[in-house]
Amino acid sequence: MGWAERLRAGLARTRDALRSRVLPALGRPPAEFLSDLEAALLQADVGVAATSRILEELARRPAAGDAEERLRALREILLDLLGPPAPLVLDPPPAAVLVLGVNGSGKTATAGKLAARLRQEGRRVILAAADTFRAAAIEQLGVWAARSGADLVRHGPGADPAAVVYDALAAARARRMDVVIADTAGRLHTRTPLMAELAKIARVVDRALPVGPVERLLVLDATTGQNALAQARAFHDAVRLTGIVLAKVDVSPRAGAALAVAADLGVPVKLVGVGEDVADLGPFDPVAFVDALLPSADGG
Repeated sequence: MGWAERLRAGLARTRDALRSRVLPALGRPPAEFLSDLEAALLQADVGVAATSRILEELARRPAAGDAEERLRALREILLDLLGPPAPLVLDPPPAAVLVLGVNGSGKTATAGKLAARLRQEGRRVILAAADTFRAAAIEQLGVWAARSGADLVRHGPGADPAAVVYDALAAARARRMDVVIADTAGRLHTRTPLMAELAKIARVVDRALPVGPVERLLVLDATTGQNALAQARAFHDAVRLTGIVLAKVDVSPRAGAALAVAADLGVPVKLVGVGEDVADLGPFDPVAFVDALLPSADGG
């Protein structure tokens, strides 16, 4: 399958959940339609702020309209909420990508898949095992490095994560590499020491790459619901996120978290994960996402 087909298949659970509520409401009077749509959006974890903006904009549209017109208006509003595509900024090299997130979000796998994707594009990649809190994460990243052909910089468990990133950046300059992808620790986002640790890593990167591009990507598990928004706020406060990776949308009916984060923080979704395969991580295209998310008026 091509990426658009993979994305549509991955969003099937969320689309089915929306379809079950939205389709029966399309022919109802405006007030009933908006009420049912509100319930559907909240169920998909679009969030209160984003849902309110969507409903307010729909309410300003003409009350009359058939199902196709209502879906077309909803599509336009969702696209406006998500904003234009926001690709990763990796040039000029060397660039750094900090992969952030709580444990279990798919953070280490995302770092490995991104390395594989960039290697396929011909970029020279270093993976930095900066999640020194978990020995298993270091080993897992080593497996991804071997699979993708990326270099690996690692220290022992318990080492200073910022030192690992510093050494990876030094190696990138010495070896003329293109991208350093750092897998960071993922203890609970409510743990202040973790946020201080991540802020320290970000400062090390900023000093090492004063003019180089730095991506600070938060991996959000689509199954976590509204807790994803709380996570995004905490990480954004700590390191000023440049983008979101929405992971595991294939196993969740609540992929609307992308809209919630976009509305609340203004941080763009840059990548989306729709499965376990290397090819199941790809760029976030708002048009493809909305087209895959919304049911058609005929139920498709």
